[in-house]
Amino acid sequence: MSWFEALVLGIIQGLTEYLPVSSSGHLAIGQALFGMSDGADNLMFTVAVHVATVLSTLVILWSEIEWILKGLFKFEMNAETKYALNIVVSMIPVGIVGLFFKDEVEAIFGSGLLVVGCCLLITAALLTFSYYAKPRQKEHISWKDALVIGIAQAVAVLPGVSRSGSTIATGLMLGNKKEQLAQFSFLMVIPPILGEALLDVLKAVKGEAVLGGIETVPLMVGFVAAFLSGCVACKWMISIVKRGKLIYFGIYCAIVGLVTIVCSLLG
Repeated sequence: MSWFEALVLGIIQGLTEYLPVSSSGHLAIGQALFGMSDGADNLMFTVAVHVATVLSTLVILWSEIEWILKGLFKFEMNAETKYALNIVVSMIPVGIVGLFFKDEVEAIFGSGLLVVGCCLLITAALLTFSYYAKPRQKEHISWKDALVIGIAQAVAVLPGVSRSGSTIATGLMLGNKKEQLAQFSFLMVIPPILGEALLDVLKAVKGEAVLGGIETVPLMVGFVAAFLSGCVACKWMISIVKRGKLIYFGIYCAIVGLVTIVCSLLG
């Protein structure tokens, strides 16, 4: 992997992790355009750019994270503790998928761009439904809603199904407020991404996985690119959700999905 390829893929990861267009799907498309078979040979790069996007979340949402931490250390059932418990509940579905269906998910990732294109159409449908749905507004995200949003996050392990798009769209259709959803969606992904990165590193240490032979310069370029673009996208996405403009991303996903399907069938 050259430094230029790392730069482009890092920017793609950082932007699409937060924008509702699927980072995994766009990374697969980007790798295909660069002639890369898949990300298995560059596991270290994948881990690095995912950690970079988590760090961008910590930077942009640090005041909210600080609020949660201060509340937790009061050791009482306050609003902060309830919020943290909702995040834990939202992690249950993706944890189940990661523990029991990891091999099946990895097989899907290697099944080509046709699956990516179809999953992008699913993302487009979710964003469109959430735009036109007008449910009764709720004051707070309940634990039941957190669980359903967590199920949406688990489905988003499929390449082409946007994690932020599916979780925010699901929350909107459940009647949760726009102002709360983007923040909750971005915070709930921090533990799963860090956990997945840690597991990949541990597997490499045990010899069960290969981190890949990527050089230091491309690795650092990709990390910095993912971090900086992630900061921009995270802040931008919060503003977009508040204005309710997700329908445009739905149109974008539909177009990219259809083009990807056509190209995969012709090529």
